[in-house]
Amino acid sequence: MDFSLTTEERQIRDTVRSFVEKEVMPLEPEVLRNEREGRPALDADVLRDLRAKARKSGFWGINTPEEYGGAALGPIMSAIIAMELGRTFVPFSFGGSADNILYAGTDEQKRRYLIPTIEGERRSCFAITEPGAGSDARNIRTRAVRDGAEWIVNGEKTFITGGNEADFVMVFAVAEPYGVTCFLVDRDMGWRSEPIPTMGQWGPASLVFEDVRVPEENVLGEPGRGFELAMEWIGQGRYMIPARAIGSAERMLQMAVDYATIRKSMGRAIAEYQAIQWMIADSQVEIEAAKWLTLYAAWRVREGLDARHASSIAKLNGAVMANQVVDRVLQIHGGMGYTKELPIERWYRELRLLRIFEGTDEIQRRTIARNLIKGHARLGLIGE
Repeated sequence: MDFSLTTEERQIRDTVRSFVEKEVMPLEPEVLRNEREGRPALDADVLRDLRAKARKSGFWGINTPEEYGGAALGPIMSAIIAMELGRTFVPFSFGGSADNILYAGTDEQKRRYLIPTIEGERRSCFAITEPGAGSDARNIRTRAVRDGAEWIVNGEKTFITGGNEADFVMVFAVAEPYGVTCFLVDRDMGWRSEPIPTMGQWGPASLVFEDVRVPEENVLGEPGRGFELAMEWIGQGRYMIPARAIGSAERMLQMAVDYATIRKSMGRAIAEYQAIQWMIADSQVEIEAAKWLTLYAAWRVREGLDARHASSIAKLNGAVMANQVVDRVLQIHGGMGYTKELPIERWYRELRLLRIFEGTDEIQRRTIARNLIKGHARLGLIGE
């Protein structure tokens, strides 16, 4: 059992870390200033220039197949890179990627949607959640009715990431008599988005479909196979959520360690007090545990094994870990941690989302327990 990275993998990790420290982290004050003044975190031109710099460094399409111009670094390196990106709260990710289910499209769909998305010319969003169908995705009420060579879509989606910025949506609707079906729907076909204010910087949207006509050729995959595509989209990247949280937790824990060594109380650095030491120690243990659970899930994906159970464990553990760590870090900083002078309170609000989206804590626990009860997963087996 070898836990080491190859020389090439270490070089990739170190290059990404250097890029984040030199090019991305310096933008943090600008991000905080913009958000406090009600503007987008980063201007579109700044983000475009940043991605252009990253592309020159070879970071483009991290997990995109080489035939589409990507680096195809695989699940493990994708998770490690996400950890490095998580060390900053600047909302940046390397370009050159597209939603995994778009690869299931026809050649024409790939030409119109997949390739332009990879190149950054188009922006997508994934829409399955509804006001009455969040964790229970099978309770979808959005309907699609065939009318000749078109489908007429009616319904509402909510909490859609990127829904305000996207120019096309992968929307899931019940298409009689087939069942849940995925449609590729351009914004100019008639759907509209409405921003949803949240406690953090995540800016989701409600999407409204009123008699939106969608051509038959815009069905992604086969009619009635939409739920399978939805679970493939959700499951493929679930382990990436704790991956980025690990980077955030490590950065904040280092902030806490640094602060504890210089902050004095009653004549001593607070790092000398056992209460502070235990918070630091517990955070380190929890971060390391989350890291290996996440990498194990990524390894299963790489090996072509069923990673759903491992990904649920990693997601649940990582989300809880991140919230515990940020709470301790804020506590160690005391009143300063609660102010907007430091970014800790921002991380506090941002990381709270991890326990809700892409499967709540409760849904992950339900999934894990159900797998064990029904025998889909077994205890005490290593390497299977």
